[in-house]
Amino acid sequence: MSEITKLHADFVRVIRKKFEEMKSDTEKAIMQMDEKALFWSPNAQSNSVDVIVKHMSGNLISRWTDFLTTDGEKPDRNRDGEFESTIESREELLKMWENGCNVFLKAMDTMEEKHLLQTIYIRNQPHTVMEAVIRCIAHISSHVGQIIYIAKQVVPEEKWTTLSIPKKKG
Repeated sequence: MSEITKLHADFVRVIRKKFEEMKSDTEKAIMQMDEKALFWSPNAQSNSVDVIVKHMSGNLISRWTDFLTTDGEKPDRNRDGEFESTIESREELLKMWENGCNVFLKAMDTMEEKHLLQTIYIRNQPHTVMEAVIRCIAHISSHVGQIIYIAKQVVPEEKWTTLSIPKKKG
């Protein structure tokens, strides 16, 4: 097995694992929230969980559909519309999240080692596939953190189940 083959396999493995952890944490946070809280935001400049999920899903679908042959900013993407609250239920929210995640994971599954350094475009800007993947993980990670932070604000402390290692008591 060549070094590039090992690098490719390890890169995809690590990215998939980190992405699946973020996906799971997002879902765990959402499931701890009352449905009404999914649509709450602290002020007009802030996004609610439903809007954040809608944006992440739209971003994942746009960036990773036909990522090797088309610009990651698809002409039919309505980015501004992603920031409008139109989701009506937790079920719809989770389905939208699942759809976006599946597009990204499918892209990872179809990526071959020769693609790692291939140039692709996002908003007409060149990126290697590896750069685009890292950009995606950083972007999604920031929004997952927002969702978890919002969840911790709206779920009563005594009902919150930590998503990581619990603090030591006493």
